[in-house]
Amino acid sequence: MGNEGSISNINLLEEGNIEQIQNRTNKTTIANFLLLGFGDHPELQTLLFLAFLIIYMITMVGNLILILLVVADPHLHTPMYFFLGNLSCLEMCYTSTLLPRLLFSLWTRDRSISVNGCLVQYYFFGVLLSTECYLLAVMSYDRYLAICKPLHYTFLMNGKFCFWLIAGSWISGLVSNTVITCLELQLSFCGPPEIEHFFCDLASVLKLSCSNTHPVETATFILASMDTIPTFLLTLICYTCIIINILQLQSKAMRQKAFSTCSSHLIVVILFFSSLILVYMSPKTNTPKGLHQVFSLFYTVLTPTVNPLIYSLRNREVQLALSRTAKKAVLVAQFP
Repeated sequence: MGNEGSISNINLLEEGNIEQIQNRTNKTTIANFLLLGFGDHPELQTLLFLAFLIIYMITMVGNLILILLVVADPHLHTPMYFFLGNLSCLEMCYTSTLLPRLLFSLWTRDRSISVNGCLVQYYFFGVLLSTECYLLAVMSYDRYLAICKPLHYTFLMNGKFCFWLIAGSWISGLVSNTVITCLELQLSFCGPPEIEHFFCDLASVLKLSCSNTHPVETATFILASMDTIPTFLLTLICYTCIIINILQLQSKAMRQKAFSTCSSHLIVVILFFSSLILVYMSPKTNTPKGLHQVFSLFYTVLTPTVNPLIYSLRNREVQLALSRTAKKAVLVAQFP
């Protein structure tokens, strides 16, 4: 009797394991995710669509104008504006990975996205986000050399060095996010396939996986820390040195000029890094549902939109370049 009982228990365990494996297999057939976005409120869909469409148009036009100014005006052919033009180009790409898909979802009410499409969106979003961290640090270092080491600035910040700084920023962003995405491709996903976000945020996607996500989470933590912490610390150190140096200047006019050249970039840095900290370092358990989406809007939508406005309104050289270019355009139109 004892042997029969043991055999029956073994059979039950085997049946249970087979059933569990079958259930797990059934759960891995998900082909699409559902981006819940800002909730299911039909009365708000049109309003949100118009708001994000206007934001997207302002972002693209503003950054494109900055790029054209940097290319067309010889007075802006300096390292600072070379980096600014790259930042504007990056943010046009950055915004275009998220907002067109969101606009499509709001207009058609179709919130589904394929698993592969979701991973592709995350990959480009991650690459651009990481690259922006490096690029902002590069711009901070450029301002540090210009204000604290003016005699060595032209020699140190030459064209070749500027090129390698930009190339290094893009390569660093590509490498770290390629590793994360390759690990993510090994995962299987279970239902319900609902992502509580308006884009394919990695943390939201990993919640839907039936696989062991520990390798992805570990790699993401290490690589994201390597992308953000050194760049943030470098930016912080550069601006600490800049502020100390400016305060030591004897001339009030020189202090005002120095502050005006770096204050616009400092505002951009504060907006970008503070929003990242709010999203990724605030406690998930105590944060109301949906608030992380609102915080995410700051670095995904707000900073790319306001950056051209900040640089144009607070930077006299950009204002003068815009005035010169506008006058040339008027003359060309009058006398083709």
